Amino acid sequence: MDGSRMRPVLLWFLLSVPVLLTAGSPVNRSANGTVPLVLWHGMGDNCCNPFSMGAIKKMIEEEVPGIKVTSLMIGKNVIQDTGNGFFMDVNEQVSMVCSQLAQDPELSGGYNAMGFSQGAQFLRAVAQRCPSPPMKTLISVGGQHQGVYGLPKCPGESSYICDMIRRALNNGAYNDLVQNNLVQAQYWHDPLKDDLYRKYSLFLADINQERGVNETYRKNLQLLDKFVMVKFLEDTVVDPVDTEWFGFLKTGQAKETETLQESVLYQEDRLGLAAMDKAGKLVFLASEGDHLQFTREWFNANLLPYLH
Repeated sequence: MDGSRMRPVLLWFLLSVPVLLTAGSPVNRSANGTVPLVLWHGMGDNCCNPFSMGAIKKMIEEEVPGIKVTSLMIGKNVIQDTGNGFFMDVNEQVSMVCSQLAQDPELSGGYNAMGFSQGAQFLRAVAQRCPSPPMKTLISVGGQHQGVYGLPKCPGESSYICDMIRRALNNGAYNDLVQNNLVQAQYWHDPLKDDLYRKYSLFLADINQERGVNETYRKNLQLLDKFVMVKFLEDTVVDPVDTEWFGFLKTGQAKETETLQESVLYQEDRLGLAAMDKAGKLVFLASEGDHLQFTREWFNANLLPYLH
């Protein structure tokens, strides 16, 4: 897919990290008793792009007859939705989604959630901050739960927006102007500037309990039945890729990584993840391929069973 197919400049991003879907055997599911599903797209995408989130929504509806699938739109249209994935305060986005979900009577009995790339950590914030309606299972598809430290490749590699993001993050991710106006800065995690990260990160440091333990966050996250995390083994977009399984770089250097289980977050159980792990609520899945690229067959076999 090349940029000539896109009209507005921002929509060029929508096809730059396509989801690979190939034919797979349909899964026979009853329409009775299906749990509604909420989707949140990643950076450079929007709710309804027919080549990505629109295709995912359609595929799930085909595989699970009768399921209600809501693909979140952040803004009044797809143009705003795409732009807000770069420039709208994440906390404001989460608040908007919490309000939208609370006003939907079809979700009152609970729902499952599936977040793609940055949409995954945003949905985790929804689980931690807004337990009503209840989120039952959270599926993180390439989410960056410990943030990122680098953008080796991002949607629209040659675009001025990606270049601008890199310059802004390199020049001062924790500058107030950058933090307040760039989504990616709000989950930028610099292990060499841990003090600045903890103090000035507007979003990630809060939901990851870096400035103290919010017992409400801890309690709410543990209400999940399952927290499923998918890592892409050949990911060229997320750095470090360990963040997709809630791991990250060890503090004070930028080469050696540690797993979730090795982290202080887990060992002190600041977010309840250790308790969830012991209870069998954490699921770690791996997929061959680059960021957000998987087959319909893989999706059906690995993720569909959690959409009950």
